[in-house]
Amino acid sequence: MKPAPIESRDRLIVALDLSSVETAEALIARLGDSVTFYKIGYQLAYAGGLSLVPKLADRGKKVFADLKLHDIGNTVARGVESVAKLGATFLTVHAYPQTMKAAVEARGSSLKILAVTVLTSYDDDDLHTAGFRFGVSDLVEARARQAQALGIDGLVCSGEEAGTVRGIVGAQMALVTPGIRPAGSAAGDQKRIMTPGRAIAAGADYLVVGRPVVEAADPKAAAEAIVAEIVQAGG
Repeated sequence: MKPAPIESRDRLIVALDLSSVETAEALIARLGDSVTFYKIGYQLAYAGGLSLVPKLADRGKKVFADLKLHDIGNTVARGVESVAKLGATFLTVHAYPQTMKAAVEARGSSLKILAVTVLTSYDDDDLHTAGFRFGVSDLVEARARQAQALGIDGLVCSGEEAGTVRGIVGAQMALVTPGIRPAGSAAGDQKRIMTPGRAIAAGADYLVVGRPVVEAADPKAAAEAIVAEIVQAGG
């Protein structure tokens, strides 16, 4: 069955990489109806941000809980069950077979599990230093095949790998791409980056954007510009 089409505005996921719930709420209010999808990661989650998940869901927003779970199977399963009760749309786990298997079995009917292939702040040298025998592209491809076989709902990969991964997994799995930087934006600590239009053209379904929106003088205008680029790219 072909996946349902995704509205262009829903393809932008704004990362609420902020230090307090109050700051996040203020940004959400500024963004208004320009953003429909938010990501809550470590920084905000550990500052009480998971309390925003049901609140945002009640307002008709979608939430990506970027918690990158990885532990023994039972611990991962119990964590997935807890996040599912909050009303999140996406939850990340690291793309290790035991972790992915446990997450898939515990996800319930509405939560979608995303497997993180290789962080966009890593390159080949980083993987080799960490003891991996694969470079980025080979490891991403291997993990994509494992995730598909285990029934994972989607993958987190950089725009550089999106086209190759789409060729491996087909249209059924969602591809979520971080490391998105509009033209002229600073790369920061990211090493594998891409503009919104190029990432959509490469096969990404969703784009995660943090600092280019959160730190913009006019966050709403920044978000609208990215959505416009997504539309122009055919997304």
